[in-house]
Amino acid sequence: MALIKSYRDHEPRWGEGCYFSENASIIGDVVMGRDCSVWFSAVLRGDVAGIRMGDGVNVQDCACIHTATNLPAVLEDRVTVGHGAVVHACTVHRDALIGMNAVVLDGAEIGEGAIVAAGAVVLGGTKVGPYEIWAGVPARRMNKPADAGEARKFADNYVRLKEDYR
Repeated sequence: MALIKSYRDHEPRWGEGCYFSENASIIGDVVMGRDCSVWFSAVLRGDVAGIRMGDGVNVQDCACIHTATNLPAVLEDRVTVGHGAVVHACTVHRDALIGMNAVVLDGAEIGEGAIVAAGAVVLGGTKVGPYEIWAGVPARRMNKPADAGEARKFADNYVRLKEDYR
């Protein structure tokens, strides 16, 4: 069973149909919607501020979501956080994709349907627009926009995949 741990006065909460891998860690002020999944060795640590996740969010293997003082982490509906990614005290709008081993830093905002490429580093305070693709270190906007629904396909797939594991 996943490590579900209270911190101070906060206990993680989640909606129906969620799946947590046996070695996932969910700590403190974490609130998830329905059909979310937190995969092997992923860590959601809501100790400094809260983590808020909408419906159908998936946090894949070895990813880390954390916060900063007065800066929560917010992941809206159907966000995908790829393997090994770090999402720190930022906002990721619905249907966006954070690629494998990408890093999104404090105060950044990732627009609806946007894609942060694998290995990219989005600096603190950066605003990524809707359906933009950002890549590189530091991340920069690519000329090609993301297709509508491109990132959402991953989220939809993980809602189905988690049912196999439940």
